[in-house]
Amino acid sequence: MTTPLHRRLAVRRLRGPAAALCAALVLLPSPAAIAQHAEGAVEARVRQFLQRQVAGLPGEVSIELAPLDPNSQLPACAALEPFLPAGTRAWGRFSVGVRCDSPVTWTAYLQARVAVVADYLIAARPLRAGQVLGPADLGQRRGDLTALPDNLLTDPTQASGHHTRIAVAAGSPLRGDMLRVPHAVRQGQTVSVLGVGAGFRVASEGRAMNNAAPGEKVRVRLADGQVVTGTAQAGGAVALEF
Repeated sequence: MTTPLHRRLAVRRLRGPAAALCAALVLLPSPAAIAQHAEGAVEARVRQFLQRQVAGLPGEVSIELAPLDPNSQLPACAALEPFLPAGTRAWGRFSVGVRCDSPVTWTAYLQARVAVVADYLIAARPLRAGQVLGPADLGQRRGDLTALPDNLLTDPTQASGHHTRIAVAAGSPLRGDMLRVPHAVRQGQTVSVLGVGAGFRVASEGRAMNNAAPGEKVRVRLADGQVVTGTAQAGGAVALEF
C-alpha cells in the first residue's frame, strides 16, 4: 500500500526542532507504562519497609505482599513513603500504606501478611490451678505465632518455677497471663517509655497506672498528662507500638 503524496511530503518537510519534537513524542511512554513502572516501584519500596519492621522477630519470618490493582494508574513518584496506619503492626494480616508528595500527591494501600514461624510453649500434661511448673510440665510446638493468641511464652525460663493462675489442658499453648509471674511494672512506678516507628524513635518517662507482668498491657501517664498504652518489658520499661 502506497502513502499518499501529500502525506509523504508532510513527513519530509519535518526538519530541525519540529522533527526532534515529533521524535520525542513518539518515544514518550504510554500512561499504562508509567503506571506499571510506578506500581513496581511501590511494591519494592513497601517490601523494603516491611523487612525493616520485622527485623529482630524470632523464628522464620516471611512477608506476603498483594500487588496493587493494575487499574490504579498511579503516576511515577519522586519519593515514596510507606507507613503503617495508626494502631497497626506488621503482624498477621494487615494493610500497609504508601504516600507520594511529588510530583503528584496520592496515597495507596496494599494488603500484606507477615508470618512468624517459631517454637512456643505448651502444657505437656494437664496443669492444676496454683501448680508450680517444672521442666516435665512444659513442652514445645512449632507454628505461626501470628495465628495464635498474643503473649505466648516461647522459652522454658519464662514459665519454669512459676505458679499457674488457672487449670490448663494438656497441649494448650501457654500464655503469660496463665501464670503468676512477678510484676515487671507496678502501679505508681516511674517507667521508661520507648517507641520505635518508621524512621523515628520516642523515649520518655511516665508513671504506671496499673500492675503488669512482662508481656501484659500497661497504661502510663506521661509528664504532659497524656495517657498511652504499651507492653510491659522485663526491667520496668514499657514498649509502645506504632
